[in-house]
Amino acid sequence: MKTITAFYLTDCPYCHKAKKAVRELIEENEDYSAVPIQWHEENEEPDAIKGYEYYYVPSLFIGREKLYEAQPGQSYEEIKKYVKTALDKALS
Repeated sequence: MKTITAFYLTDCPYCHKAKKAVRELIEENEDYSAVPIQWHEENEEPDAIKGYEYYYVPSLFIGREKLYEAQPGQSYEEIKKYVKTALDKALS
């Protein structure tokens, strides 16, 4: 199993949606609860983002491979789909 590294901002509505999606996906599939997710608030942990390339948050990585980077205007359903894909990859 792989660890997901996730970057977010406290006041970001897309980040809140991504975290909500994680909670819902765990309720739908208990296997996802085993996936370690390291959440880093980029303003509070500026050193944590070094070496990662992204512009928007939330952004999800396994190692340095970017699995998801939110885009302006994305719906909750889109965000949840990408979060699910990341969780599935972490489980594989």
